[in-house]
Amino acid sequence: MFFLKRNLPTWERALRIAAGVIIGAALFQGVFSAGLISYLALATAATLVLTAFVGFCPACAMVGRRYLEK
Repeated sequence: MFFLKRNLPTWERALRIAAGVIIGAALFQGVFSAGLISYLALATAATLVLTAFVGFCPACAMVGRRYLEK
């Protein structure tokens, strides 16, 4: 099974879910009406929510964020 060590604390995971939901709601309301911008906003929202649920952010790992100890 594929396993990634978490590098996001719980508070940041909650913020990422909230930000993803807010961006998704803005998309649903039509705030991002241009084609390319709406696709970028959708990809951003999906990435935020996915990394929050998994608890691992590859970009954070690349810049040196350490794994969380339990």
